[in-house]
Amino acid sequence: MASDLEERVRAAIQEKLTMMKIPEKENDFLPSSCCLLEKQRELAEVEKTFSATKEDFQKKMDHLQQRRQELERKEGQLKQAILKFDKFLKENDAKRSRAMRKAEQEKQQMAHKKVEAERLQEEIARLTTAKTRLQGRLAAHKPFCEYLQEVLGKTEQFQDISELIGRFETLRATQVSLVRREQVAREAVEEERSRLQQYLDESSNRILQQNNMVAELQDQLEQTQGKVLELESNWICIQNTAASKTLELGQIKLAALNLFQMVIKHRKLPMNVPQEDTDAQLDAVQLCVEDLTAILADFRKAEPPQPSQPEKRVPSQASTSASRSLLSKVRIAPTTSSVTCTTDLLILGKIKLSNGIVL
Repeated sequence: MASDLEERVRAAIQEKLTMMKIPEKENDFLPSSCCLLEKQRELAEVEKTFSATKEDFQKKMDHLQQRRQELERKEGQLKQAILKFDKFLKENDAKRSRAMRKAEQEKQQMAHKKVEAERLQEEIARLTTAKTRLQGRLAAHKPFCEYLQEVLGKTEQFQDISELIGRFETLRATQVSLVRREQVAREAVEEERSRLQQYLDESSNRILQQNNMVAELQDQLEQTQGKVLELESNWICIQNTAASKTLELGQIKLAALNLFQMVIKHRKLPMNVPQEDTDAQLDAVQLCVEDLTAILADFRKAEPPQPSQPEKRVPSQASTSASRSLLSKVRIAPTTSSVTCTTDLLILGKIKLSNGIVL
């Protein structure tokens, strides 16, 4: 703020110096020394004016400083007063709030006390009624008290009535406990009885089911035993049939082997066929029969006809095939053939005779 005032003073001085210019005509006629003196005089006046202005400005500044200090002091006092007033208002508000709260509390306490008084009145009425009732009961129970006094006088086990009543309460509690235990035991017995009955019923049902199952299994056993007997008889029949068929097959194989050996001996061939290979033996016999049949046919063509002699049949391929088929059937299915070994040998002999073969 002081710098602003100083600038304003300087501006005023410059304005005065500008206004105090000497006319140009006079300057033209004055010498330079005069001009210098004039300038010095003007400068002295300006300095004087500036000093006066500065002193005036300093006085004003001091006055302003004093005024400022005074204002600051008054401002501080005003702030203190405001703070005190604010504190006073706050204290008044607090007091008023406390007073209102206290009044409200007292009001609530009065209402509570009123309610409490009404409750106490009701309690008094109730207690009065109870007192009257208890007095009536006391009057009614007075003979019992007299009786207890008489009992207490006659016995030495109890010292006062309270001990006698305590003993009675203990016995009654024991009785109640025993009755409760008896009830629990009865319920447990009933439950066990019902469970036992249920178990007996279930056991009877299971026994009945098991008996039915045993009867069914007995029937199945009887049926199975009948089937076993039937199967055993069938098995015995099969074994007997198999034995007879095996014997028949052995006789047939033995007959084929005998025929094969006769062919080998007749044709003087090497014995290069195993005894178990009946097919090869029959093949060799068939070849021999075919050869003999061909020889017999050629021989009959060379001989003259003899009408008195019976005509001999030429062995055919069908007859040899029939014999081979018969032996094959006997070899392949021995269990289904119905001829015996003796019959087979007779059939083979008939086939040889019909073909005119002499071995």
